[in-house]
Amino acid sequence: MVQKLDESQRSSLLARFPEWQYDPERDAVGRRLNFDDFAQAFGFMTRVAIVAEKMDHHPEWYNVYNRVEIVLTTHDCDGLSVRDEMLMQAIEEMLIV
Repeated sequence: MVQKLDESQRSSLLARFPEWQYDPERDAVGRRLNFDDFAQAFGFMTRVAIVAEKMDHHPEWYNVYNRVEIVLTTHDCDGLSVRDEMLMQAIEEMLIV
């Protein structure tokens, strides 16, 4: 069973990733990204999808043209978990390249 992050762990996570917005209603985090065009947005989503599939942890997301909105939460524990932290880290590393 996946453990939900406690308040201290959640605070630390949000401090590490200030670009992500916390949704207390869902115990989830989200981020909106803008790319130059659809191809860049879709390419980014493809890279995230490959990593997410390997992690067996899939984001909720939405795409229109050059915008991508991502929401992360772990349904198995009904809130944020280390799985979300790992996927956030992977996503942030993809954005640096």
